[in-house]
Amino acid sequence: MAGFFKRLKKTKQPIIVVSGLPRSGTSMMMRMLEAAGIQPLTDHIRTADSDNLKGYYEFERVKKLKEGDVAWLSDAQGKAVKIIAALLIELPSNYEYHVLFMRRKMEEILASQNKMLENRGESSTVEDDKMAELFRKHLEQVEKWMTEQSNLRYIDIDYNKMLENPKPQLEEINKFLGSNLNIEKMMEIVDPSLYHQRKQL
Repeated sequence: MAGFFKRLKKTKQPIIVVSGLPRSGTSMMMRMLEAAGIQPLTDHIRTADSDNLKGYYEFERVKKLKEGDVAWLSDAQGKAVKIIAALLIELPSNYEYHVLFMRRKMEEILASQNKMLENRGESSTVEDDKMAELFRKHLEQVEKWMTEQSNLRYIDIDYNKMLENPKPQLEEINKFLGSNLNIEKMMEIVDPSLYHQRKQL
């Protein structure tokens, strides 16, 4: 019986996590992984809109990690799930995580967020300079936390470089995730026409 449980443990697959700050390209990466053959964990509750024409690929229960809702993680094994940087630290240690951490120019993140708020008839209550400082400190804290987790591996993905020349980064992602991805299919997802904030800056 002990041997059975040992074999069972070995068959557990890591959870592929797509993370980063809001508006950093996480939805695009989820689409790319899906195209590559990795099943996304998403409930389709948040549908596509003018701020994200291809869809958000979110899973609502992720937002309840802070409340201790982790039962769904068992079903996430071997799949890709989007989790914002602020919630990574809520992940329990009894699973293995392979994290694709999206990086994007800070000014573009802020511009994209402000545009989204404008589309909703809202406005930010924090000045861009202050928000940028808060985001940078937050990223430092999250990166430090990730490096300290024995059950977590991560790779940084540059959103800006991905749109300019995707193949080098896709090859790194493929290697990071086991070298079984369809890179050509992933490249088909890259759509520079959706790169709105670069045109505005």
